[in-house]
Amino acid sequence: MNWYEKLNQYFPIVEMKSKEHMDTLLKEKGSVYYKDEGPYHVLMYAEFPNFTFVDYLFVAKESRGMGIGSKTLQMLKDKKKPIILEVEPVNYEDTDTEKRLRFYSREGFEHASSIGYNRRSIATGEENSMEILYWAPSNESEEEIFEGMKKMYEDIHTYKDEHFYGESYEPVEEVLTFKENDKKDVLKQFSNPINN
Repeated sequence: MNWYEKLNQYFPIVEMKSKEHMDTLLKEKGSVYYKDEGPYHVLMYAEFPNFTFVDYLFVAKESRGMGIGSKTLQMLKDKKKPIILEVEPVNYEDTDTEKRLRFYSREGFEHASSIGYNRRSIATGEENSMEILYWAPSNESEEEIFEGMKKMYEDIHTYKDEHFYGESYEPVEEVLTFKENDKKDVLKQFSNPINN
């Protein structure tokens, strides 16, 4: 199974870019967009001067608990700049969503609770809300994370979108919102040592 098939089997269709889109990012945005893969993981990420964005992180089920996810993230943490990523809200029918949040909480990520992220999937037409998590080595503010998300959305998520999907995603100002203390912290329940 190639790297794209692994991602495609793991991530819901509403979150997936087409293979064409990702191949083009790797080729045309090769100074920013990268793939790191091994027998048990696939990491797709964009590295900008002020932050790194994790587009996809897949760790094979059979290798969970071996520290592969932590080692992969450590490679990004060693760059000493904020790391931003999107995660699905907790869905209690899908235990992976809770495991994912617990993992990122253990890794020192915070929830950008003032950032709203909601976009329509071109593939399905469904609205897709995501939570924004970030790791801030120098106590970067949520405003700085918000600016990073806007740049990533315009440079990566919507890159040549009309060419690949026949239509464009909504503009960034309709997808990303910033409201002080707007939502509850999705990681709070995992930060209590008794729960871990």
